[in-house]
Amino acid sequence: MRLTIKVWRQADQKARGAFETHTLDSVSPDSSFLEMMDQLNEKLEAAGKEPIAFDHDCREGICGACSMTINGIPHGPMRATTTCQLHMRHFRDGETITVEPFRAGPFPVLRDLVVDRSAFDRIIAAGGYIGVNTGSAPEANMIPVPKRVADLAFDAAACIGCGACAAACPNGSAMLFVGAKVSHLALLPQGRAEAETRVLEMVRQMDEEGFGNCSNHAECEAVCPKDIRMTNIARLNAEFRRAARTTLLPK
Repeated sequence: MRLTIKVWRQADQKARGAFETHTLDSVSPDSSFLEMMDQLNEKLEAAGKEPIAFDHDCREGICGACSMTINGIPHGPMRATTTCQLHMRHFRDGETITVEPFRAGPFPVLRDLVVDRSAFDRIIAAGGYIGVNTGSAPEANMIPVPKRVADLAFDAAACIGCGACAAACPNGSAMLFVGAKVSHLALLPQGRAEAETRVLEMVRQMDEEGFGNCSNHAECEAVCPKDIRMTNIARLNAEFRRAARTTLLPK
């Protein structure tokens, strides 16, 4: 395949960025998108130019690091697929592909395609955990959980925190991410003891980071590589209303 790649280049957070255009020949349809980016970097390095910086880690679709916006869509055109699991056979020979970083106010561009997503880490630190004593795990059958509830909790726990939801949302909302993290703990008995303070603290931190509110565009659900559903946003709202009625917002 012969491709034209328009890629965002930005030296650092304060620099003014711009698109560069490169051509690539002999791209295998069986290669992944990140392997294509590796091929482009090899060409740049051979020409004595600076390679393109981009995040990646597992390349197995489970870490959320491969955050690229491809032709205007976070993670690219394939539904429920991370960038690293996207293959070049889904593009046409001769196509022009535009690659840029995730665009959201709380995700500043550090360099080229690399953004700082530590805002999500701070939201998790605010309450995305349970407080339990360490030691031997209790017998699994001691705390019965209905299968329907367990399935919902596992579906929410599949969120990998990549940030595609916020990047796709016209409001830059992180409510799908926060909703998934609140849901998977609130649905299980181990998480109910701290459910009220958890949702209040995580929403407070989300607002402090500068993320917008959900207005039901559903772009977040459309681009989520783990197919997290917007019902988790509804559960987040219900948990927040319940907690706000009974608990003072922690300072």
